[in-house]
Amino acid sequence: GCCTFDEPLSSCGYSQSDDDDLNWDQVNTPIKPSSGQGMPSGSFMLVNTSGRFAGQKAHILMPHLKENDTHCIDFHYYVSSKSGSSPGTLNIYVKVNDGPIGNPVWNTSITATWNRAELAISTFWPNFYQVVFEVVTSGHPGYVAIDEVKVLGHPCTKTPHFLRLQSVEVNAGQFATFQCTANGGTDSSDRLWLQGIYVRDAPLKDIKVFNARRFVALFSVVNATKRDAGNYRCMIRTEGGVGVSNYAELIVKEPPVPIAPPQLSSVGATYLWIQLNANSINGDGPIIQREVEYRTSSGSWYDIQPVDSTSYKIGHLDPDTEYEISVLLTRPGEGGTGSPGPALKTRTKCADPMRGPRKLEVVEIKSRQITVCWEPFGYNVTRCHRYNLTVHYRYQAGGQEQVREEVSWDTESSHPQHTITNLSPYTNVSIKLVLMNPEGRKESQELVVQTDEDVPSAVPLESIQGSTFEEKIFLQWREPAQTYGVITLYEV
Repeated sequence: GCCTFDEPLSSCGYSQSDDDDLNWDQVNTPIKPSSGQGMPSGSFMLVNTSGRFAGQKAHILMPHLKENDTHCIDFHYYVSSKSGSSPGTLNIYVKVNDGPIGNPVWNTSITATWNRAELAISTFWPNFYQVVFEVVTSGHPGYVAIDEVKVLGHPCTKTPHFLRLQSVEVNAGQFATFQCTANGGTDSSDRLWLQGIYVRDAPLKDIKVFNARRFVALFSVVNATKRDAGNYRCMIRTEGGVGVSNYAELIVKEPPVPIAPPQLSSVGATYLWIQLNANSINGDGPIIQREVEYRTSSGSWYDIQPVDSTSYKIGHLDPDTEYEISVLLTRPGEGGTGSPGPALKTRTKCADPMRGPRKLEVVEIKSRQITVCWEPFGYNVTRCHRYNLTVHYRYQAGGQEQVREEVSWDTESSHPQHTITNLSPYTNVSIKLVLMNPEGRKESQELVVQTDEDVPSAVPLESIQGSTFEEKIFLQWREPAQTYGVITLYEV
């Protein structure tokens, strides 16, 4: 890789690029003198920017280097102007394993006589790299030259060398921290950054100096996404040159999310059996933890339970309540839990009512109707949002027992009551309330009430019989068909 450019370019293993706009010129002024203003003397590689448009590029490529031991590339550069404006920019790239050229690791556009710079490039077997010198013209006349490129078998003197940079794996949304350890010193004038290929660079987060020959620089890719995944390397620009680490990969994993909702296996009043149905996922594995998240469809109550099998029984639920059930999956690493998968919406069954209605009492008694009331009750008693409350009553009429029932619609009042009508006067009526839902029924205690007396029906005319005597008339008759009470007086 060393070259003084006294001999033909190819003898050093250097080559011109076929993908640029112009070539470098190999100049040897002792053999072929030049009278151009600002032209240096000696043998070197040169780009003459005179007559060139802005943005034209010239590349010269060093041979592939595969140095396993610490080494330093030392070179000289020269930038001169004919007009007082910079003739262009000298960029240096380091391509690894014939990969993309990436971004420059070093550059200058400042006019100066011959200066020296060094490249502390760290690559490790079996990787190789190639240094590319590039000139980008500015549209102003002048010269940009390089000379005395040397590959030295010892560390650079003014630029630190990085140790091997390790790859980093994080979950999406987390901070990816690269730890760049270097042999050599640093000071506040040095620029440190993390350079990526086709991804954003990362600024310095922190630096820890252990001694004059060792420091660690920390860089964070904040809120990493899949777009941040790729290759990164540590960079330090010093007054004397640039240090470049090996490429390390940032691997960004997407936390797993089930594609399908869980499946319902069986349902009870206070439990739901589900199949997790989480074999198909969006995101990355491996799956190290499964959780079931369930919440009421209305309200804010929810819970999360870890699961160690493909099926799970969710217990201690409320009867006749709709739940939304999702599966959460977790992969290794911080932030490895994905979003809840699609939700299964399902409802528990009703449960048998807790008890029957209490405190059944009479509010009002009339001859043909009775009004009763009871203690109000709610969901904690019905254990179902779908229920009926019926009033069952029975009484004797015409020598036969009559049994009736009526639906009470006054179930949500704070003072519920019901009136039974069309009863017979002076009749014992047995009354009870029956609370029913799809799963069962519960009854109240039975209440026996007698309706009030009422005006009796007429004495049957055909039953009236009379006998006459000299001083009296004797009459007799049957009781009315409906006495509606105890008859205490007949008037003739």
